Amino acid sequence: MSFADLLAYAGGALTGHRLRTALSMLGVAIGVASVVLLTALGVGARNYVTDQFASLGTDLLIVAPGHTETTGGVPGLGGTPRDLTLDDGRAVLRSVRGVLQASPVVMGSEAVSFGDRSRDVAVVGTSSEYAEIRDLHVAAGQFLPPGDWDRGAPVAVLGHDLAQALFVARDPVGQVIRIGEFRMKVIGVLAKLGVNLGVNFDEVVMVPAATNMRMFDRTSLFRLLLKTTPGADLDAVQRDVKAVLVERHAGEQDFTLITQDALASSFSAIFNALTAAIAGIAAISLSVAGIGIMNVMLVSVSERTSEIGLLKAVGAESRQILAAFLLEAVLLSLAGGLVGLAVGWAGLEAVSALYPEFPVRPPGWAVAAALGVSLVVGALFGVLPARRATRLDPVAALHG
Repeated sequence: MSFADLLAYAGGALTGHRLRTALSMLGVAIGVASVVLLTALGVGARNYVTDQFASLGTDLLIVAPGHTETTGGVPGLGGTPRDLTLDDGRAVLRSVRGVLQASPVVMGSEAVSFGDRSRDVAVVGTSSEYAEIRDLHVAAGQFLPPGDWDRGAPVAVLGHDLAQALFVARDPVGQVIRIGEFRMKVIGVLAKLGVNLGVNFDEVVMVPAATNMRMFDRTSLFRLLLKTTPGADLDAVQRDVKAVLVERHAGEQDFTLITQDALASSFSAIFNALTAAIAGIAAISLSVAGIGIMNVMLVSVSERTSEIGLLKAVGAESRQILAAFLLEAVLLSLAGGLVGLAVGWAGLEAVSALYPEFPVRPPGWAVAAALGVSLVVGALFGVLPARRATRLDPVAALHG
């Protein structure tokens, strides 16, 4: 029997039992589609987060209150961590040569209303430098005015969607809104930006940092953003910032310095591990599909006992019969794998259409591995039925 004969024989057996073949293919297709979809989503999530951090630029240094590293001190005997204050930001800007700009950030959540329209949104307290550091653009009016961080003027800048929701067709600039119990004058509207690092800038209201701290009765900043001068040594800047703040905080490092590269690397490592884990979990379904193929092939051998006996009687060798049944199992798994790839790609296209900003493309290794594993699964689980077929006695097989 030539390879063409074997292929025709295996193909005829599969098309002769269409429903059974389709159900067996379905198991493989689900496994392959799961691998393609889940790995693409995992890699897409990693790339999305990496791009978000890359948008900050490599010249950004973030100071957060509280120290995240474990120390050797006895718990409960240390001093209370000091607030990260506006004065700390001014001291860093004044003392560290490598710092070009600084911007305080204070966060809160409150109802913002105009007339009979109201919306609960994030209230970000910051300064005029924030727009340049985070690359924000104003669609109408102006951003927060420059000046002393302590002034806390009653002005606000609205996110694009928030402005439309509150004012519909009216011009927001110059109108007075309420943020909780505070009356604020709208001086600007941000250009549409979307979500960036967990903050939806289209659904936000921005006010001066001191105003925000007064609204929510806060004394500590949420973050202090520092933009370094072009070409500055970021490690040296970190050391100088640390020295200034430690001196101001009575010798205690009760704050954390975060760089964009460190954040991106941490998230990338996490998403790589998650992608490998979910790909492994999805691959388990291929093993289950392989068991299904084995069951189908065992039934096929039982149903074609007389046929196998006839093949042996006319001179077919055991290795040819083995090859025929193995080829049948491989064709079954290959067809299921190709269907799974098509389903997986269709699912990714649907995700891309719903979330165009989310990059979902499966890595090449995932596609190759899914198809390769499906073929290996078909061959491995087809061995037992194929060997059973070769061991049949020709005379007994002819009698069924």
